[in-house]
Amino acid sequence: MAWLLLTIAGVFEIAFALCMKWSEGFSRVGPALLTVGAGLLSVFLLSYSLRTLPVGTAYAVWTGIGAAGTAILGIVILGDSMAPIRVLCIALILAGVIGLKLVSGS
Repeated sequence: MAWLLLTIAGVFEIAFALCMKWSEGFSRVGPALLTVGAGLLSVFLLSYSLRTLPVGTAYAVWTGIGAAGTAILGIVILGDSMAPIRVLCIALILAGVIGLKLVSGS
């Protein structure tokens, strides 16, 4: 259950970052409110998962999901660069997240 909550927290971390972009420096109220809500929910779910998961592993997985997911959606939705080295780096982040899950022992 903790891994599922951590994954959902990572998804809300992605929503947090995208909504922050769309809030245009918190000058647009709707996206700004979504930014705050997604950020709070993400941190809450992370903290709940920390009841059973090691803090270092959970935090690394949470930030990895957020970073890789945001980069991927930045490419798909926002037209960010899809340079091969950038894609390779995103793949390495995902490999690290998967590796941490595999060796976590829980």
